Amino acid sequence: MTRTHRIASIPGDGIGPEVVDVARSAVDLLAQQEGFGIDWIDFDWGSEFYRRYGRMMPESGLDELAETDAIFFGAVGAPDISDAVTLWGLLIPIRREFGQYVNLRPAKHVDGLAGPLKNPDGIDLIIVRENSEGEYSELGGRFGRGTPQEFASQDAVFSRHGIERITTYAAHLARKRSGRITSVTKSNGIIHSMTFWDEVVNEIAAEHDDLTWRSVLVDAMSAELVLKPQSHDVIVCSNLFGDILSDLASATIGSLGLAASGNINPERTAPSMFESVHGSAPDIAGQGIANPLAQVSSAAMMLDHLGEQSAAKRLNDAVDSMLRSGQVTQDLGGSLDTKGAEEALLAVLSQ
Repeated sequence: MTRTHRIASIPGDGIGPEVVDVARSAVDLLAQQEGFGIDWIDFDWGSEFYRRYGRMMPESGLDELAETDAIFFGAVGAPDISDAVTLWGLLIPIRREFGQYVNLRPAKHVDGLAGPLKNPDGIDLIIVRENSEGEYSELGGRFGRGTPQEFASQDAVFSRHGIERITTYAAHLARKRSGRITSVTKSNGIIHSMTFWDEVVNEIAAEHDDLTWRSVLVDAMSAELVLKPQSHDVIVCSNLFGDILSDLASATIGSLGLAASGNINPERTAPSMFESVHGSAPDIAGQGIANPLAQVSSAAMMLDHLGEQSAAKRLNDAVDSMLRSGQVTQDLGGSLDTKGAEEALLAVLSQ
């Protein structure tokens, strides 16, 4: 009996549908070749849905997603709608409702890939971002709107439980890789939450003393990702720090068009979600020039999570092959458009 995976497909906004189409074509081909089934369940949620119905997804949306094995997400965001509506109306509720407290964002340099660094060889790191609390809490508010005394308050939330579980996850991941792990902090300037982060991380480090641990301030970490990114492997950090540093890490290898991610529920009590990091990119939407490889690499992460390790490896290898041979889009110095990248990818997978 053929194993079949039920995948919720939410292409979303901007270039989301363009890059999701490419990744789905690759997954469908691999499924045919490897002997498993993919049941795509399409959802037209996003900014256009909001314009029609006043919400980013229907009230039953999370219940519908709960019936799937994984969620494949394109992008969300539109210039005419506040991010507070688009993100908090779709992406963030999915992450939090389904306990996707781990956000994995890898960055790996491939030989032949042009980038801004003189020596990018050997960059192979993964950022483990806490994905459910931290600086992206809902606590806070505005006072005195429209008056000279107006102010805003935003409360960061750091729980022992949250820090322990993300650090433990990062430790287990580091043990499967090089054994090196870096914790990102700012305890010299943020006196309560970041000193608490350091304390809890140190407790977890003591339980995993076979690993090599470092603690680096976020400003110094920003410099190290440019000056010596090869010195890092697994990087664990808070919600905000992980969000920012992952963009920087992707830039060092050439483009945000390579930035894949997985929003992981490690206990598998609910579906995990896989998405590219680059966002909806409205400035190039509809032009057919978007780089689909971040979405394709996100699909590889999804296949690996679903237990299709052979297909995942083949998809990652195909992406690496395209990067090495220069079969890339304009953001990476190549000449391919989105459709050309899809054709090149399918050709590699068919060899």
